[in-house]
Amino acid sequence: MHFTTLLVSAGLVQLGIAGYTLQDDYSASNFFSMFNFQTESDPTGGYVNYLDQPTAQNDGLINTNNGLVYIGVDNTNVASGRGRNSVRLESKKTYDHALVVLDLAHMPAGCGTWPAFWTFGPNWPSSGEIDVIEGVNDQTTNSMTLHTSDGCSANSPASAFTGQQNTYNCYINAANQSANEGCGFSATASNSYGTGFNSNGGGVYALEWTSSYIQIFFWPAGTAPSDALGDAPNPSSWGRPAALFQGACDIDQHFMNQQITFDMTFCGSWAGAAWGGNCAAQNGNSCNAFVQNTPSAFKQTYWSVKSLRVYQEGATSESAPSAASNPQPAAVPAAVPVASSKAPISQSSSTTSTATSTHIASSVSASPSSSQVATNPAPVTVTAAPVMVTVAATTLVPKPSSAYSSQAAQTLDVLPPGTEELQTNEFGPDSPGIPDPWGRKHRRHLAQHVRSAHAHL
Repeated sequence: MHFTTLLVSAGLVQLGIAGYTLQDDYSASNFFSMFNFQTESDPTGGYVNYLDQPTAQNDGLINTNNGLVYIGVDNTNVASGRGRNSVRLESKKTYDHALVVLDLAHMPAGCGTWPAFWTFGPNWPSSGEIDVIEGVNDQTTNSMTLHTSDGCSANSPASAFTGQQNTYNCYINAANQSANEGCGFSATASNSYGTGFNSNGGGVYALEWTSSYIQIFFWPAGTAPSDALGDAPNPSSWGRPAALFQGACDIDQHFMNQQITFDMTFCGSWAGAAWGGNCAAQNGNSCNAFVQNTPSAFKQTYWSVKSLRVYQEGATSESAPSAASNPQPAAVPAAVPVASSKAPISQSSSTTSTATSTHIASSVSASPSSSQVATNPAPVTVTAAPVMVTVAATTLVPKPSSAYSSQAAQTLDVLPPGTEELQTNEFGPDSPGIPDPWGRKHRRHLAQHVRSAHAHL
């Protein structure tokens, strides 16, 4: 995300670009035609098998009934091979600045699950990653995170947002943070994620990305501002966001050509590494075994999308923070500095019926080969003024990557003090031996939750 060095006074500052107009409507009638279906192996070591569009449709994993978009997983058969059948979608279009609004009726939830709704750009981490919705197992609050190259940090006063900030440096190799931890927030509302979100009837997430800041809003079902789901949303009137990423960062240099992504994986280097507590007590010590042999447990593992809209900014009218000294962030537990990197997933040679686009993952950057470029055309890039995307509450799965290197392998097993017992090797727990460069991401999420838990004691 691109943070300009701005100082915020004690007074509450309203952010937002005036004059947003609808650019892309991912409506039920054309939803799946606007996405590519990725079918490669999950780079996070997840116990999952991503299907192409025809197979997913024939197997009942996707549909568009009664104006709702359903994106689910196999909840009928014992899993085999790479894992439980699921779907990973990446938008054919890419965006430079946007307001994205997602209205969800339901998101994936439950033990063994790891859903995510996020965006990423090519040449990771140079073009950035924005995690809007993400979590694992029986997590109750949403995680929101940015990942960038060096030179990007978020440091706004606590009065400017409603969530809890866990880390401040967005650089994946930041000192005193765990590898690939990025800068992240946790929502404080128990209905922002998982079963709490679903039992409350869903909700709306909105991501606004401008040259000056990136912010994420959340509203439980029935509480979103009247204009948030309309044709001319005005974020400057929405009050405080759940997460505000703003500080010493050139957002336009760190975030570009972002693809919108939904995914749903299982176990792997985060949900598997975090397997324990009630999930283990009720379902046994193996996340993979539970996911493999208990298909009925995943009847609630689906996204139900009421609407997904991407808006573009027209007339610029943002209200910048006033000049004052920026308060220092609260100290966070130090972690062993490590060098880690994420990179675009290598192009898949899947049988998907649509062109496969580049996607980012927690691994070392790698450029697609000429043959990959030929079989997987780059997505169309829409360059325009800042656009806000409003997202209705939907559960998303973190992005995996197939790129991998010895450097990544050396950084997988580093955790902040006090979380060493959760470490695994470069393969996710119970994994079928798939290198897991995303292990770092999961570990930094574990570190965030450990810090969050301590903060509430």
